[in-house]
Amino acid sequence: MFAVEGEDLLEAGLAAGLEPADVLVAGEDVAPDLLAEVSALAHPPRVVAVFRRDDLPRGARPVTLALWHVGDPGNVGTLLRAADAFGAGIALSKGCAEPTGPKAVRASMGSLFRVPVRGFEEPAGRRIALVPNGGIPLPELDSSGEVVLVLGAERDGLPPEVLERCEERASIPQPGGGESLNVAMAGAIALYELARRGR
Repeated sequence: MFAVEGEDLLEAGLAAGLEPADVLVAGEDVAPDLLAEVSALAHPPRVVAVFRRDDLPRGARPVTLALWHVGDPGNVGTLLRAADAFGAGIALSKGCAEPTGPKAVRASMGSLFRVPVRGFEEPAGRRIALVPNGGIPLPELDSSGEVVLVLGAERDGLPPEVLERCEERASIPQPGGGESLNVAMAGAIALYELARRGR
């Protein structure tokens, strides 16, 4: 089970066809001050809903972002939102932030209810490591067939054993002076580039 705070997230879950296990409304089902005590938000919500993790989508998509040890829940939630926008799936390694945690759920803006989330090794397709530099420029990458874009945590990147299992390496051209991009930005840019080419 996991909880979502606020009417917008409850509506997103319902719109995706999920039935909450419970819904608590301040002033109706529970005292407002009690709901405020358990809230993780600065301004307590009027509604808290509880959903089942097993009800979340699990299917495959032609493009998947596979995240290796991305521990920041805000980045995981933002990448869920990007995957939702561009029709992709998400795969998470051990060591990634829990996508149903409060911060990830909020950052996903309801995308958690629509984007299939699987284990890191599950998606089929050509594995392409997204690296800060030295890879094939992303606009030149062959994106045909099923594609799994592999992204690592910002500080450590992808370890050699993960890179070895990737067929190719790609990099986002950065004509400015920055050394690298935030992992959520890099994932969103990569998905946009594939979508721009009709993926």
